[in-house]
Amino acid sequence: MAKIKKDTNLRKSILQAAITGQLISNVKEETKTGKQLLDKIIEERNKKLLVQWEEAKKKNPKAKKPAPIVASEITEDEIPFEIPKSWCWCRLGDLIQIKSGDGLTSTQMKDGSIPVYGGNGITGYHNDANIHEETIVIGRVGFYCGSVHLTEKEAWVTDNAFISNYSKNYLNRNYLITVLRQLDLGKQQNKTAQPVVSGKKIYPMLFPLPPLAVQNAIVAKLEEVLPLVDAYENAVLQKEELKTALPDKVKKAILQEAIQGKLTKSWRKTTTIEESGKQLLDRIIEERNAKLLADWEEAKKKNPKAKKPAPIVASEITEDEIPFEIPKSWCWCRLGEICKLTDGEKIQDIKLPLLDAKYLRGKKEAEYISSGKLAKPNDLLILVDGENSGEVFINKEEGIMGSTFKKLNIVNELYLPYVLQFIALNKDLLRNSKKGAAIPHLNKDIFFGLLLPLPPLAEQEKIVEIIEQMLPLCEKLGG
Repeated sequence: MAKIKKDTNLRKSILQAAITGQLISNVKEETKTGKQLLDKIIEERNKKLLVQWEEAKKKNPKAKKPAPIVASEITEDEIPFEIPKSWCWCRLGDLIQIKSGDGLTSTQMKDGSIPVYGGNGITGYHNDANIHEETIVIGRVGFYCGSVHLTEKEAWVTDNAFISNYSKNYLNRNYLITVLRQLDLGKQQNKTAQPVVSGKKIYPMLFPLPPLAVQNAIVAKLEEVLPLVDAYENAVLQKEELKTALPDKVKKAILQEAIQGKLTKSWRKTTTIEESGKQLLDRIIEERNAKLLADWEEAKKKNPKAKKPAPIVASEITEDEIPFEIPKSWCWCRLGEICKLTDGEKIQDIKLPLLDAKYLRGKKEAEYISSGKLAKPNDLLILVDGENSGEVFINKEEGIMGSTFKKLNIVNELYLPYVLQFIALNKDLLRNSKKGAAIPHLNKDIFFGLLLPLPPLAEQEKIVEIIEQMLPLCEKLGG
């Protein structure tokens, strides 16, 4: 059995993993095998053949009964790679049938908005359609023959492309498209002056067929992963950038996709949201107000004239401020509604390491001092003075905060890594909007005013999980 070749291209590697069964495992809904599924597909095709024969007999009583379709034989020597036991190998011709579209030259096209599909996707627009549902089309002739496209509901397919027909009951359309593209149908073109593919050439190609539940799971996983790849590829403009280090713009592009909800689109389809972002924000504000009142009650014991604090309310956000669309289960809030900056507890006469920026970055040895503001392990320390104002560190040890730091306190109701990823995404804005000339300071108005897209808590966790899966892979590619 031939060994799978490792593809250095990220997208191809992921897609190859998908069609070899390496992308997912243990699909709970899986009850039938690929072989049983193939039998169902062939049974469905044979029933359709008999129905067509019965119709033909009404016009021609002597119409010949069609021979039944049977699964193609495949020898072990043909099998290109190993697939899971619940899958099966079949030939493309067992699953799909293709026919040419209808001729339509550019001079015959009339002004309209209906896309016309040729050998490499859309070639123009027309005022009429010859297909009326989303259809998989395959380029038939030309340099791009074998290319695979999915049409709109209303489209015209010319005779430079094939219209495909397949079992919609037993094949996931997007899984079929994924495999067709990985098969590289164009390599089966006839070696003529005008490249062309045909059913005769592509029908014998081998197709890895998983159970339907597995097809669905693979597609869901690809919908989750491929937007990350898109973000990565769009951010990297030159190959040389990959060889040095992961460019900051790559990470920024991934984080931008994350905070728009694009990375978790497929996750939302299969998950029940118990508490929306708006409900979560309301709960946070309610609990912050309850704490304010409790603190006020304590303060009154020492000072009966202590002033009652004004309640926290959700900030008003105008439509003009909103930078992009977010999912319906999310909401917008300002960073100041979910965090605050505080000083540490003052201590003296105890020697602890000075937690300044260089030490926290690991660029100098510990310097011990005996007084200052205490920081404990897992405290968040944010630079409020200096060129890198807005940079956040997760403290790892008990120490005394450097003078350029404050504590960043984020409400416990949020998933901390999600908020930190959001702040990291805005680091350039925070650096470039500092106040002060001699010693620049963090612009707290801009910091607290940042618009935070707030997903439900479970989705915050899922977003970070996806980001943490992707970034190491990007770094590996970057060399």
